[in-house]
Amino acid sequence: MESINPAQSAPAITQNPDIRYLGRLLGDVIRAYGGEKLYKQTEYIRSASVDRARGLQGADLTDTGLDALNLDDTLNFTRGFMLFSMLANLAEDRQGVAAEPGADVASAVAKLESHGIGKDAVLELLSHSLIVPVLTAHPTEVRRKSMIDHKNRIADLMQLKDAGRTETDDGENLDEAIFRQIALLWQTRPLRREKLFVQDEIDNVLTYFRDIFLPTLPALYGRWERVLGARPHSFLRVGNWIGGDRDGNPFVQAPQLRSALGRGCEAALAYYMESIHALGAELSVSTELAHVPEAVLALAEASGDASPSRQDEPYRRAISGIYARLATTYVHLVGKAPPRPSALKGEPYAAPGDFRRDLVTVAQGLASEGDGALSTGGALGRLIRAVETFGFHLATLDMRQNSDVHQRVVAELLKVAGVEADYAGLDEFARIALLRRELATNRPLGTRFSEYSEETASELAIVHAAAEAHRTYGPQCITHYIISKAESVSDMLEVNILLKEAGLWRAPENGDPAKAAIMSIPLFETIGDLEAAPKIMTAYFGLPEIAGVVQARGHQEVMIGYSDSNKDGGYITSTWSLYKASQALEPVFAEAGAAMQLFHGRGGAVGRGGGSAFKAIQAQPRGSVQGRIRITEQGEVIAAKFGARDVAMTNLEAMTSATLLASLEPEGVSAKDAARFAAAMDELSKNAFTAYRDLVYGTDGFKEFFRQLTPIQEISGLKIGSRPASRTKSTAIEDLRAIPWVFSWAQARVMLPGWYGFGHAIAAFEDKALLADMAQHWSFLQSALANLEMVLAKSDLGIAARYLPLVEDQAKAETLFGRIREGWSLTHDGLLAATGQSRLLERSPTTETSIRLRLPYIEPLNLLQVELLKRYRAGEDDARIKEGIELSINAIATALRNSG
Repeated sequence: MESINPAQSAPAITQNPDIRYLGRLLGDVIRAYGGEKLYKQTEYIRSASVDRARGLQGADLTDTGLDALNLDDTLNFTRGFMLFSMLANLAEDRQGVAAEPGADVASAVAKLESHGIGKDAVLELLSHSLIVPVLTAHPTEVRRKSMIDHKNRIADLMQLKDAGRTETDDGENLDEAIFRQIALLWQTRPLRREKLFVQDEIDNVLTYFRDIFLPTLPALYGRWERVLGARPHSFLRVGNWIGGDRDGNPFVQAPQLRSALGRGCEAALAYYMESIHALGAELSVSTELAHVPEAVLALAEASGDASPSRQDEPYRRAISGIYARLATTYVHLVGKAPPRPSALKGEPYAAPGDFRRDLVTVAQGLASEGDGALSTGGALGRLIRAVETFGFHLATLDMRQNSDVHQRVVAELLKVAGVEADYAGLDEFARIALLRRELATNRPLGTRFSEYSEETASELAIVHAAAEAHRTYGPQCITHYIISKAESVSDMLEVNILLKEAGLWRAPENGDPAKAAIMSIPLFETIGDLEAAPKIMTAYFGLPEIAGVVQARGHQEVMIGYSDSNKDGGYITSTWSLYKASQALEPVFAEAGAAMQLFHGRGGAVGRGGGSAFKAIQAQPRGSVQGRIRITEQGEVIAAKFGARDVAMTNLEAMTSATLLASLEPEGVSAKDAARFAAAMDELSKNAFTAYRDLVYGTDGFKEFFRQLTPIQEISGLKIGSRPASRTKSTAIEDLRAIPWVFSWAQARVMLPGWYGFGHAIAAFEDKALLADMAQHWSFLQSALANLEMVLAKSDLGIAARYLPLVEDQAKAETLFGRIREGWSLTHDGLLAATGQSRLLERSPTTETSIRLRLPYIEPLNLLQVELLKRYRAGEDDARIKEGIELSINAIATALRNSG
């Protein structure tokens, strides 16, 4: 069957020189460690696939060389192609492929100034801003951490090469050092043998905080201070779900929450101690040569450092005292001696602010001499910024649980306490009344003398662990409680009931409003949930006790889910529903006198909200950002966006600059055009929704077709996360998590969640001129179509057709695949007509080159995967078959990048 691959008519690829260099070294490694035979087999398959992609061979896929591979060869070949894709990703990231023009704060400030919006307005916005990427443990990162570590070492060596170096710092030939790292990659087992546990995920994410975020964020702030000419408060922070997200993950309990926070505290304090130690070596200022303020002299005297060699060096003595106090803080909070104990004694710091105060005293002392250069920037300035940003907790840990769990737990608490025997049987009005009565008193429902179900006992232990964490690390360690499947006001009140059990909700008293140490946050996920969101939030804000809490805090967060809304209604309807919900919520928050903070639950794949975050944030409706935004970063995207410091800085700059523009830049379209465009999108969304729902949920046998066509069953068995693939034991698509839903379609190269339905909507839309106008001038549709276009370019229905023999009912398979093929053609042709292009990605040459480079390396992997799936599902029990399937999944995901 002929492949539908629009890239074939595109111009020749100009390959990144780093990719050529690393690819050549990989070939040398394969020859040296895999043997001449494997090298020649791999090279033949690669050349044949590249020729086919260039249109130099027939499209029947017969002469590929794959048939000559035995099982051992297949495993080695798959590893080779996977490593090429990994190295290609590294090369592209280094060359800034992920960066976009203008996606930095300096460019954003200049653009705003061109609109007459000066730096004062930017600084005013930043004074109350909060920008947070939140790292989650969703299982789409298929690579072992050892593989990522080797890749990062290669990236470091390539930086030396950029600088014109020929040797490493240790005197090793640079090319040989890179070759050695690639050889280590070749000999490193890429697949996990054991299933990941939550503690593994905690340890993995800590490496990003320790190695990337702790040093990178202070450096970014230093850059921004120079751009803005002033020092903004620490508005950019990093959040974490790992150890607090319990939705569908029974393995996250109170011990995991304590471990996540405890290990985070340990990492932060260890970083501070290393920084303080380095400062002690640097600050050799002598009283014989400089005036030292009394405040610094007092710190020096209080330190207990009586070393004769430092008697004229008060800054060093003050630093010794600070280090001693920090070392005692480490013992107090971490529960063990620090890596480098202090010879001095010191009281532990009660809070990060006290530690910061001593550092500021030192900085002010240095500023009192000369032009103040010793106190600005530098290691001390970066450390002060780090303490402001990370505190003693490192990262704010979100809690999350499903509303169904909350309902059951609250029902049991009420029943055991003798308050209400049938809470679940009450209607919404009665539930709200009952919950409000309970929230009006600080009397807990639970008691240690009562027995509860395992679920209730676990949830109570979690909130008590959160309260304990607040006492230990400070209130910033946990500030958000996300409610999955939030559908009502009572869903939000139930969380406050649970928080009250641990003293984290305090009832109004003595004329003071209620106090909530942790914010109850609804997650609106489905299309229906998004439509109901404004009504629910209006009712929630209308409760006097809630209004008091929100106004005292100054803001309220709402989370909107991309993944489940897409699985529920398709890509275009999901994207439009998210936009409309954000727009409709803004006046609700304005009426309540609260700043709106949207938490965007984006995934890596376009079907789950992936694509350019810079463009996506800019495309948000005006008034919905207001300088405050949180965004999830999931799975393989974490390594791609934050795996190296320079790449992390690029992506954090993009997120920040986009937030500035979305908050302050004037609307790009007139009110009249906005109304016309919205009406058109309503029609497009309605037709796309109908087509998508009819195929996915309204067609008999579609569930079986999906489960047999794609490797969903095999993906469910991968050791890539601690959570199950489905929320329940049901095989229904409704109960399947959105992550494996999207990931499976990507593996089979259909990519259905990222485009299906839009083609039908375009075909039915009569005003093609209006559609073209929208695509050219409306940032919302530009962003949506750019993502959809990228997905279409990565799909290949010719390859997907190779998976059809895996479906038992061949007649049904042909019928359903015919509908998918028709939908793809409608979407492809409609998108090109709307954007005025002759081929996909014609106006995105960098993305086009990146994708076209990968296609020849993905196609053979797909063909091998199909054959291995046939043998595996036929009952062949050779362990190498299962390993080959898992390797192919790993390799295809690596090549496609944002596939999950």
